[in-house]
Amino acid sequence: MGERRDEFAEAGARARRALVREVEAAGELTDPAWRAAFAEVPRHLFVPYYYVPGTSGYERLWSGDPDPARRARWLRGAYEDTAIATRVRDGELVSSASQPSLMALMLRALDVRDGDDVLEIGAGTGYHAALLCHRLGEEHVTTVDLDEEIAESARTHLAAAGYRPAVVAVDGARGCPERAPYDRIVATCAVPSVPYAWLAQCAPGALVLAPLSTGLLLLRVEDGGRAEGRFLATSAYFVALRGAAARAPRHGPAGDERFRFFQGLVDPALDRSEALSLWLREGRPERERFGVTVSGDRQWAWLDDPGGPYAWPLPDA
Repeated sequence: MGERRDEFAEAGARARRALVREVEAAGELTDPAWRAAFAEVPRHLFVPYYYVPGTSGYERLWSGDPDPARRARWLRGAYEDTAIATRVRDGELVSSASQPSLMALMLRALDVRDGDDVLEIGAGTGYHAALLCHRLGEEHVTTVDLDEEIAESARTHLAAAGYRPAVVAVDGARGCPERAPYDRIVATCAVPSVPYAWLAQCAPGALVLAPLSTGLLLLRVEDGGRAEGRFLATSAYFVALRGAAARAPRHGPAGDERFRFFQGLVDPALDRSEALSLWLREGRPERERFGVTVSGDRQWAWLDDPGGPYAWPLPDA
């Protein structure tokens, strides 16, 4: 067993260096602190097994496979710049490890500062929380998940990597008020609207980054629970939030990816033909032209201007 750990450590270090070079080449590791986190946190400890699509469903790869070739395949996959399916139930994806380059983009957008307290919604494997711990210190990181099994697994992975942040099994839509206030909240699961509980647990000036439709919404929280912000330019696909605020994903049908984002954002306020007509009339707008405002007990998505002519209510959070 000790020899196998050495095998994983050496091969993992080489694969990790290659991953860092790849993410860095994509322009997402400009901050030396985040580069150090990706270079030093061993991702393979957080995915001791995972699933890859096979001819008859998902195929399981794991670190303890007696076949050396399959073990090597598992380790290579753990350091590929791609999302990894980590939990599958009845053939359906329940939890996944995000693509490292997308994680780097999100962490850069989160703009954390020394001393910031961060709440992560969706513990997943624990790898994202480990990166935050490396950058900020474990005492500044709280990660939550509805599924107790997932939370416990993340806690175990984090401890194996030497980190012990607060890992709490609760409904992510309700946040974690006992650890508030937070300077940053980041969700690694898609939401149909912004849970008001998150904003109530934020310090003034906090940032909230959450997947909505097929985009990434970055909000700045003001006094009184008001928040406003725009979408980042990138596309983003995440497993949907489960729990009290969960709803079926509202992605549009296959076609132009930017239109799918728009339709997911304005449904059910506009039907498909209305959405397509407006989207074409406005010149096929990019994601960053859209934003969201939360004020009092209302929240709405908008194009270009929060008070402009194009605004659509989001579902009750």
